[in-house]
Amino acid sequence: MRPDATPLFRLYAAWRGRQLAALHAVASQRRQLLKLVGQATATRFGREHGFDAIREVPDYLARVPLRRYEDFWRDWWQPAFPRLVDVSWPGLVPFFAVTSGTTSGRSKYIPVTAAMCRSNVRAGLDVIVHHLLARPRSRAFAGRAFMLGGASNLTPEAPGVASGDLSGIAVATTPRWARPFGFPDRGLALLKDWDIKIERLANAALNRDIRILTGTPSWLLILLDRMRALRQARGQPPAPFPKLELLLHGGVDFRPYRHRFGELLGSHVDYREVYPASEGFIASADRGPGEGLRLNLDNGLFYEFVPSAELAAASPRRHWLGDAELGVDYALALSTCAGAWSYLLGDTVRLVSRDPPRLAITGRVGQTMSAFGEHLIVEEVEAAIAAAAGAIGADVTDYALGARLPATPGALSHHVYVVEFATAQPSDAIVRFAATLDTHLSDANDDYRGHRGGGFGLGAPQVLAVAPGFFAGWMRARGQLGGQHKVPRIVNDASLFATLLAAAGARGSAT
Repeated sequence: MRPDATPLFRLYAAWRGRQLAALHAVASQRRQLLKLVGQATATRFGREHGFDAIREVPDYLARVPLRRYEDFWRDWWQPAFPRLVDVSWPGLVPFFAVTSGTTSGRSKYIPVTAAMCRSNVRAGLDVIVHHLLARPRSRAFAGRAFMLGGASNLTPEAPGVASGDLSGIAVATTPRWARPFGFPDRGLALLKDWDIKIERLANAALNRDIRILTGTPSWLLILLDRMRALRQARGQPPAPFPKLELLLHGGVDFRPYRHRFGELLGSHVDYREVYPASEGFIASADRGPGEGLRLNLDNGLFYEFVPSAELAAASPRRHWLGDAELGVDYALALSTCAGAWSYLLGDTVRLVSRDPPRLAITGRVGQTMSAFGEHLIVEEVEAAIAAAAGAIGADVTDYALGARLPATPGALSHHVYVVEFATAQPSDAIVRFAATLDTHLSDANDDYRGHRGGGFGLGAPQVLAVAPGFFAGWMRARGQLGGQHKVPRIVNDASLFATLLAAAGARGSAT
């Protein structure tokens, strides 16, 4: 029997909790920026941007423009790739996290430094702190922590440099003290074939005492469903992890999944959302669902907030925690201990509290549905999907939304939702799902309501219900099965949406 290490973690949680409670957000962020600038002053980026003359936040904002990934890659990282030495961060960059956009599929190579690896570990510990402070009787470290990641094998790019999935980098850089608590072992983690990996992980985990589980919700459901089937075949109770204490999820809105996870795992589990990106671990839930994610303030990241409506402007306003406002949709920009500076992450967020700062993720830059001027954002669509699922008592495993132009004269343009339910739904339920979706969006969005009114402009949404496992098959066909890959919620790429509809047409049923 494994010794319970939870008391040791609880001591750390008590110390770190006091530290977090005393943290002054604005002062901490100022210190973080000036520390980052000081560390990178002698890099090529630091020299060309006059880091040695920066004394305050406004000095930095005046000298360093906003950049997207493509700008950094073209001007700073690609010319020296794969050996980035003193380019935008001091020393050699040992890892690159390979990630692809959910719609374009184009690979990105995000620098991951030793300092960023340490930052990610500290941020992960803060999640544990939040859990232990909220659940003082937790015994989360009496068992194992199961991270369902992507392919963990890394590709050598140059001596001392490797690239791969962020979860693979996490496996390669796990501190020694943390290794006894982890699952799976390296052999299973390195498996590249997702279907084989799920099967072997499910069998290997059956008799493991898993207390912490983390991963993308849709892929976790595939694992849990397989484990439940295996347990039932053996005559065991169906709950996959009866002693599970904590589930960490991120990347997608959890509301459509919550009921399904409750059925599989029970109501006793502490569900906490996290906001990790390849560029840095940004925030995690220190409170309950819907109360925002607490920013990691003292961990090698500096945050800027750019009004979403101004992103296309020549000189958009740039805010930081010293002057950002609550309730405004901002594009998030990061400066990090991996050498990203005023880097537009691509996510949109809204601050929901100041002390401590917490945010809600509202979508992706460019991930709006406005093919006809309706201006829907991901946050609104996610809420409508959750409401519609609740109205018919169904669980939505995954979905994607796109626009369809009129096929015949006099017909109306409309939105098409390809929806995967956990179980097959009768046609009348799908009709009610579509109607609830439409009503919820009309109530939430004036532009959508205006386009839907009067029987012209925008027709009623169409819901194309597909069988369980459909999206996993579609992602497999795109070479994006498992790990950090997520089904795109809003698909504005007409050709990509056409492939989705073509795949769904043979197996789907429409309202």
